[in-house]
Amino acid sequence: MIKRRRLVWQLYPSYLLLILIALLATGWYASYAMRSLYMSQVRQDLLHQARFLTYQLLPLMAPLDQPALDRICKQAVLDIPTRLTVILSDGQVVGDSETDPLKMENHGDRPEIEQALAGRIGTSLRFSETLGQQMMYLAYPLKPEGGKAPAIQGVVRVSLALTAIEWQLDALRLRLAMGGIVVAVLASLVCLVISRRISRPIQIMRQSATRFAQGELSHRLVLPQTAELAGLAQALNQMAQELERRIQAIVQQRNESEAVLSSMVEGVVALDADERITHHNAAALRLLRGSAESLQGRSIQEVMRNRELHHMVRATLDYGDVGQGDIVLYQTGEQILNAHCTPLFGDQGRRVGALLVMNDVTQFRRLETMRSDFAANVSHEIKTPLTAIQGFVETLCQGSVADPEEVKKFLAIIERHVKRLTAIVDDLMQLARIEQDTEKPYVRLESVPVQPILQAAVQLCQPAADEKAMTIDMVCEDTLKSRLDADLMEQAIVNLLDNAVKYNPPHSRIELSARVKDGRLHIQVKDEGIGIAKKHLSRLFERFYRVDKARSRRMGGTGLGLAIVKHIVQAHSGQVTVESVQGKGSTFTIVLPAVSER
Repeated sequence: MIKRRRLVWQLYPSYLLLILIALLATGWYASYAMRSLYMSQVRQDLLHQARFLTYQLLPLMAPLDQPALDRICKQAVLDIPTRLTVILSDGQVVGDSETDPLKMENHGDRPEIEQALAGRIGTSLRFSETLGQQMMYLAYPLKPEGGKAPAIQGVVRVSLALTAIEWQLDALRLRLAMGGIVVAVLASLVCLVISRRISRPIQIMRQSATRFAQGELSHRLVLPQTAELAGLAQALNQMAQELERRIQAIVQQRNESEAVLSSMVEGVVALDADERITHHNAAALRLLRGSAESLQGRSIQEVMRNRELHHMVRATLDYGDVGQGDIVLYQTGEQILNAHCTPLFGDQGRRVGALLVMNDVTQFRRLETMRSDFAANVSHEIKTPLTAIQGFVETLCQGSVADPEEVKKFLAIIERHVKRLTAIVDDLMQLARIEQDTEKPYVRLESVPVQPILQAAVQLCQPAADEKAMTIDMVCEDTLKSRLDADLMEQAIVNLLDNAVKYNPPHSRIELSARVKDGRLHIQVKDEGIGIAKKHLSRLFERFYRVDKARSRRMGGTGLGLAIVKHIVQAHSGQVTVESVQGKGSTFTIVLPAVSER
């Protein structure tokens, strides 16, 4: 994230930097100019010395008097910090003020010597290995005056150590630097004052703008003296006044819209062109089981993973189609939503998104399915025995059967189907009585012992269990009591035990128990039968729902037993659950509200 700086700290460093650059440039130029001046002055002094010595050295060059030349070199510079050297045209050193010339190497390759031998005044700045100092060398050609182009007989070289000059220059630079620091400090103070004077009105306007942003639109700025800033302050005041008026109108419209959306049962979700949620109402949060923070700004594809819905939304955004249909979501369970998707248009009639309206029709669709299945199952369950009865009755009426034994057989079949029809009608009537209006209560709750109810249910199912050599074990404390309708609860337990006897193998064991757990009464029927596949468990308590239809009918079931159990338990404000592993048996559990005293 970019770190923002205040205006004063942007103006002040800029001004200060300009001043420092000007001071540094001036100081550097002054130092350079003084050094150049010093070097030029030193060169002129060396040149004057070389010309002065020329008249003393020329008479000793032809014929060559080397000792005299060396003596003059050593005597001429006794009281001055100058080094004097005489070199012949072949580069041989014949005189030097500092050392023995005979021990010195040939100087013909020195740049200043080469320039002097070429007839020019040679100058060079370099480090002297002999003296160990930075030196300025000036070489002057020795040639006699007069004649036509007299030959150069040698070179007189005058040199001076630059250490003293550098010291003087350093001292001067130090004084310049100290003066520059003083000037920079004074200039920085002036720059700071100027920067604050410029930035202060802007800072005041920034603070006022912040108050505007926080909702204090009634605040007004004082106009500064500067014309440009006064115009800006006046514009901000006008902006705040207009914003206050418009925000009031927008808030009123928003409140009206929010009131309408909040009162809607349907979930409303607004999407932008990228399928991201921009707005939603409270009903949408309930339908999607999310919070405002978890939905806002997220893609509808992340929130609702349903291919049909995504195609519907995409068609609306791309082509402006209006889509409608049921979508199924699997979150904590199956949820069916009826979705209606229409395009959203902006100010210029351009599509800017889509509006998704959803209504939870899960219960409605389930009721439709159950009603349809119930009608089909009832028709099937009743039509099957009626068809058989009709066929046998027609056969008997036509006199086609003369054998009395065959007639008895046909009548026995008719009787069995009539009993089946009677059982179905009785079960349906009992379900109707349990579900009847609460104004005519059918369930009579009384505080009764639980053990006698279990014993009565076992006695009713014991004959069928004995036929298959099965054992029914009962576990219940004789002091356990609960508020129950004894007859209805007995029938519910009988239905569970009857199913266990029917679907358990011979010589197996059934356990019937009643115990208190977490303050609630748990009545449990556990068998060792064939078990139930997981896919059937959710629909097991629906009317006429059968796991194995052929086997259930063969065993004489009506398909309403577990539905009756469910409604009896619900009438007691309880619930019934089932746990089963195919091939290992099933466990049905009735959970009733808090038990009464023991």
